[in-house]
Amino acid sequence: MKRRKSVKRADAAYLCHFRPEPEGGFTVTCPKLPPVITYGETLEEAQANAREAIELCLEVMLEDGKTLPSPDRDLTSPIDQLVPVALSSA
Repeated sequence: MKRRKSVKRADAAYLCHFRPEPEGGFTVTCPKLPPVITYGETLEEAQANAREAIELCLEVMLEDGKTLPSPDRDLTSPIDQLVPVALSSA
């Protein structure tokens, strides 16, 4: 069995869209990497699946001699993220 090589792109991230599905879970797409489409039953699972799908996509691109798209964010800069909260009606 061939062992998978890791794609090294330290301190970088690619923007992903996490779409909540009516039946539950999240579908994930990555605009700079159209082949990346994945799903997770929880947000955490969807994030893990997205990371794996992006790494695999980048690995295949490298093996095919393609240029990798530039990352969307340098992870040393601030990160904006929506944080859902419950509001009490009291």
